[in-house]
Amino acid sequence: MNAITEQDILRRVGNLPSLPTVVLELLGVIEREGVDLDSLVQKIEQDQALTAKTLRMANSSFYGMARQISTLQEAIAIVGLHTVRRLAMTAALMGTFAQATPATLDLAPFWRHALGAAVCARELAVQMELNADQAYVAGLLHDIGRLVLATQFEPQYRAAMAYRAEHDCSLLQAERSVLDLDHAMAAQALLQHWNFPQALQQAVTSHHAAHCAGFLPLTRVVMAADAMAHALDFSDDPDDLVPAVPVGLWQHLGLNDAVLLEVLSLAEKQFEAARVALHL
Repeated sequence: MNAITEQDILRRVGNLPSLPTVVLELLGVIEREGVDLDSLVQKIEQDQALTAKTLRMANSSFYGMARQISTLQEAIAIVGLHTVRRLAMTAALMGTFAQATPATLDLAPFWRHALGAAVCARELAVQMELNADQAYVAGLLHDIGRLVLATQFEPQYRAAMAYRAEHDCSLLQAERSVLDLDHAMAAQALLQHWNFPQALQQAVTSHHAAHCAGFLPLTRVVMAADAMAHALDFSDDPDDLVPAVPVGLWQHLGLNDAVLLEVLSLAEKQFEAARVALHL
């Protein structure tokens, strides 16, 4: 039997990685306006890989600098504190799962899509006057349940991927048909284990809901961001499909076509800068 129950996931939640300290600290200030520059610089300087990523982003074509940026302070001044904070969080989360690479999941397309959804969610949140950093985190983690399934239930997840290939269906359909649950449901245990705020939990675990009525604005943002990231093919995965979105989602967002096109344009540019920095 390939079916997985929520109890199965809860029993294995202790096997899942803990959040790195830097992510916990960054999450702790996500709703605060003030950012301690010296503290942030010190944290990044202790991580040579993260320092290099920050410098790569500052020197990317997105920022169009005429000279080479060589110091962390200069990079932060150009890129911005919030952008560097998001980059640090993304790099740390990627590193959390890097040592447990599942054979059933190619992590590069996975993280490219996650990053694409994150930048789309952020730009949507800006337009809707929501917390942009919170939206970024929700977008980044919206598919984290796939990592739960692929690392903790590899044989069953391999069967789901085989079903997807055989039936040429969506990932969601394959998971539900073979496993009796999907990656959005699997994320619940991990986010509870990580003690995430309820708003973030809802945004991640409900982004494939069949309707959008009654959900928080953040959840609707992630629903839309996921669809946008698929439509823009950020993952560069030939098997990627654009998921169906709930009826009325775009109307609920309250953004006109011109604004949505601007969101897509800005998201593409930011994705490319972050992709270069993260070597995706």
